[in-house]
Amino acid sequence: MFFIDVEGGQATLFVTPAGRSLLIDTGWPGNAGRDADRIVSAAQAAGLTRIDAVLITHYHTDHVGGVPQLAARFPIGMFLDHGPDREFNDPATVAGWNAYQKLLSSGKYGHRIMRPGELLPGWNAPGAPRATVLSADGVLIGNPLPGAGATNPFCGAADGKRPADVPANDTTENARSLGILIEWGKLRILDLGDLTWDKERPLVCPVNKVGKVDLLIVSHHGFEQSSSPALVDAVAPRVAIMDNGARKGGSPRVLGVVAGAPSKPALWQLHFSQEGGPAHNTEPAHIANLHDGEGDAANRIEATATADGTITVKKTGTADAATVYRPSPLAAQPR
Repeated sequence: MFFIDVEGGQATLFVTPAGRSLLIDTGWPGNAGRDADRIVSAAQAAGLTRIDAVLITHYHTDHVGGVPQLAARFPIGMFLDHGPDREFNDPATVAGWNAYQKLLSSGKYGHRIMRPGELLPGWNAPGAPRATVLSADGVLIGNPLPGAGATNPFCGAADGKRPADVPANDTTENARSLGILIEWGKLRILDLGDLTWDKERPLVCPVNKVGKVDLLIVSHHGFEQSSSPALVDAVAPRVAIMDNGARKGGSPRVLGVVAGAPSKPALWQLHFSQEGGPAHNTEPAHIANLHDGEGDAANRIEATATADGTITVKKTGTADAATVYRPSPLAAQPR
């Protein structure tokens, strides 16, 4: 797994043991192809000659914006998304959607609209990692996943009061995010894109339809509109990775929710959050980029995982040893 620094957007590359690849989102447009170049660098580090599938969680520019530049630099097999853009009053979102549609209209790429409950194409072979759609276009899975469905004890007071700036009914593309759960043996990885508080809650309340996970990709770059305590506490991650920028995401409330979760997850961040400051950020050894502006090295976080649930995490640009997180009861061990 490669968590690529696209300065507060998302670009997360998964590569299976068999070499099948999935890129979730493509970062920002412009910047002389900066984000596309960083994705290509990660893909080449993984030994890829093409990306089999690019999943677009939603059409905000920090997620879909890099599509044309990436396609011009690296072969792509197909695109997966939630269907039409639903946010028509934001020019940047409409521009990103139009550029994406122009690329699809070339006929050079496969394309599939995904729906909750479906398995991603190529992620359903026996014994191999599988990826199930949990949310898409504002719709959620209706029934609990196998093994899930327990009453969520965190749906009451522990959920806390909805922050004032979080709408009760989010009408942006965030709420339409295409969210997935990756499973391989005992390993479970959750990525809900920018899914908002109002859509998270029905996934886990009154019953937890998702179950517990080993690795949580913190939703929405750590912005307040997502990552309700009811969700984070219920899925009980052992490791959490936040794709925030120095000045985008990493809100103190969300940093606190993750740090205070009963499962005590090890939190890794792509950037030191200027908003969070020293009081709220995770430990410096778990932050890929500690400096803003001139000192930003664009380091990425890399992780490997095995079917027994063991997760190994490191950051590039440093000689620091990787950290191994073994399934309970063994604690994290430096390697």
